[in-house]
Amino acid sequence: MIYLDYAASTPMCDEALHIYSVMNKEMFGNASSLHDAGGQAAYTLDYSRQRMANMIGGHKEGIYFTTGGTESNMLVVQSILNGLPPHKKHWIMSALEHHSMYNLATFLEHQGYELTIVQPDREGRITREVLIPHLRDNTGLVSVQHANSETGLIQDLAALSPLLHERGIMLHSDAVQTFGNVHIDVEAMGVDALSISSHKVYGPKGVGAAYLKPGTPWRPVYPDTLHENGFRPGTINVPGIAAFVAAAEMMTEQMEMHQERYATLRRYFITKIQERSIPLRWVVEESEKKAVLHHIVGCFFHGYEGQYVMLECNRSGVCISTGSACAAGHHDPSPAIQALGASGREALQFIRISFGRTTTIEELNVLVDILTDLTHRQERSLSR
Repeated sequence: MIYLDYAASTPMCDEALHIYSVMNKEMFGNASSLHDAGGQAAYTLDYSRQRMANMIGGHKEGIYFTTGGTESNMLVVQSILNGLPPHKKHWIMSALEHHSMYNLATFLEHQGYELTIVQPDREGRITREVLIPHLRDNTGLVSVQHANSETGLIQDLAALSPLLHERGIMLHSDAVQTFGNVHIDVEAMGVDALSISSHKVYGPKGVGAAYLKPGTPWRPVYPDTLHENGFRPGTINVPGIAAFVAAAEMMTEQMEMHQERYATLRRYFITKIQERSIPLRWVVEESEKKAVLHHIVGCFFHGYEGQYVMLECNRSGVCISTGSACAAGHHDPSPAIQALGASGREALQFIRISFGRTTTIEELNVLVDILTDLTHRQERSLSR
């Protein structure tokens, strides 16, 4: 099997597997227990919290461990909105957000919150000029994904945060795709809250983290919750958290090396597609105005629906995607893709290829051969 869907999930790395195994065997105590086994787990949890804070340039007190990116998004957004003054019932999110944010928006609408979904500019960017017309006196929160999971487009959050903070508006960002792939510094970016996930950085599934800058007003979604300083209920998964931190440190230490490799793989893939005259059109390309994650290649395959292309690749032992895994099973066009100017038909032709630490040129050659065969089939069909 050739796996080219690393933006959806990654295998656990050896560093994380080792820590996870050792912790489950030797430090399996409940971090809330008062005996020595509980104390060891509590120390590991505190140590992991500090290491995670160091990786994002934040404060240990602002790290709250969760079950993943989706829970981090849902809890952090609701917690901030709960903690804002009663008249701050309006919030904003970009049209490029992850599926979990759209689900949350529907829920919050029933709770009396008013949402504005902001479209990006022609370059796919959420800029100050894009946001300003939608800011109100009662706007309390803006949520902008750091990088889109389907296109890899990176947003310049540092350019947005001063505009929002001078109006007393909080800024949250879903950094699930960027964490471990590009440098993150919450202070330099000016974000008040952040969401990250373990299984995108070669850690275990079922673990993630939310960051709430100390001093940010928030009130728990679940009243009287005791775990994670009241942020979420449930026994803390200390072995999973320790493995998450180990994987994340491995990724951040090797970040530049991997990004150089991904850039090389991306250029090679695009060159081969052009040489074979395969009808792929890129959704977003890097330029002076736009930064992208090099390991995510989002494109349209003209003449075929993305789901068909994905299934044909799968038949040949190659795993690619038609977009966010959390939206799998929903055949409606992706809102994020349509927000970038794609028609409904084009959006259904979307496929996503994403590279990982072990992706090779040889694996990309197999994919190119499959796409070439599909192109020839299409040409024969049109010539009849």
